[in-house]
Amino acid sequence: MAQQMTEWNSGLFSCCDSMSTCCYGFWCCPCMACSVAGGFGENRCLPLCDMFSPAITSAIGLPLCVPPAALALRVGLRHRYGIKGSLCKDICTSCFCEWCSYCQMHRELKYRKKHHANVVNMQPAPAGFVAK
Repeated sequence: MAQQMTEWNSGLFSCCDSMSTCCYGFWCCPCMACSVAGGFGENRCLPLCDMFSPAITSAIGLPLCVPPAALALRVGLRHRYGIKGSLCKDICTSCFCEWCSYCQMHRELKYRKKHHANVVNMQPAPAGFVAK
């Protein structure tokens, strides 16, 4: 049975919904990005790859390179929790609104942790795998 896709718990620009997240992201964006990576189960230093690469330009609004860590975390989070969206939207969001994206992901992880929301497995079973 296919799981029903859901919406993000908060909008991309819903900083006023959680001022603690917004202030945290505004004053220390790298810290919040690393917190999101850790909360998602990845290495906390993963977002530093974006910050020390040409992708840094996207953080100031010059999308010369898609920030790979921000994009990977956003796509992974969306797939894990069955959130509606597309790769194209994720690329645009990661390029033009990287810090807002991290704030949204931070709020989503806090919401999912608080409400013990179920994880949706969006990965297909390996070829030749037989469930018992």
